[in-house]
Amino acid sequence: MKSSVITFPGSNCDRDMDVALKKFGFNNKMVWHNDNELPKSDLVVLPGGFSYGDYLRCGSMASKSKIMQSVINFAKSGGLVMGICNGFQILVETGLVPGVLLRNKYLEFICKNVFVKLDNKKNSYFQNLEKDVLELHIAHNEGNYFCTKDQLKEIEDNNQIAIYYCNKEGQVEDQFNPNGSIKNIAGIFNKNKNVLGMMPHPERMIDESLSGEDGSLFFKNLINNIK
Repeated sequence: MKSSVITFPGSNCDRDMDVALKKFGFNNKMVWHNDNELPKSDLVVLPGGFSYGDYLRCGSMASKSKIMQSVINFAKSGGLVMGICNGFQILVETGLVPGVLLRNKYLEFICKNVFVKLDNKKNSYFQNLEKDVLELHIAHNEGNYFCTKDQLKEIEDNNQIAIYYCNKEGQVEDQFNPNGSIKNIAGIFNKNKNVLGMMPHPERMIDESLSGEDGSLFFKNLINNIK
């Protein structure tokens, strides 16, 4: 399976994602933001970080990079595109997924492990994943997902919510919401479920001895689903 990770000026999780993808069997290539064309890929990843220093608005400048037109075309053709943290911010700026990401509720940078509950397994990312609750890591200042009431209704009607913030037992309540996201939303899909944006970092949880293994479960499942 072939994957591509896009590197923008300010990306800081691109190499972590490269390590994770290769560890679980992907033949990964790093793609510079100023390139015009994607290499042949089964999966494209927009990694975390601070693209363009979060200047103007998180992800706004990166969404205009040369490579993004190829990413958009790839997504619209049905290709799998995953945006993690800043990558999620870039996805909303391109319009590939609905909504916006605002400053965290308490205006503080958050860096900690969280639990997320899978809401939709009928997709290439989570299908056949045995666990319903994963422990992953977040590190963001603008992870507060927001959308209009009409958008929220459409998202819910189309089963586009991918994951919710929850506790270890899978309870989705406001007290387990780290950043103020509407309805505890931690990640969403586009309508066709081939584009996934989420704030938690699975690539930071791929070694049981160093961090945790729930990210490993995610990547193992993902590559098996798209073989």
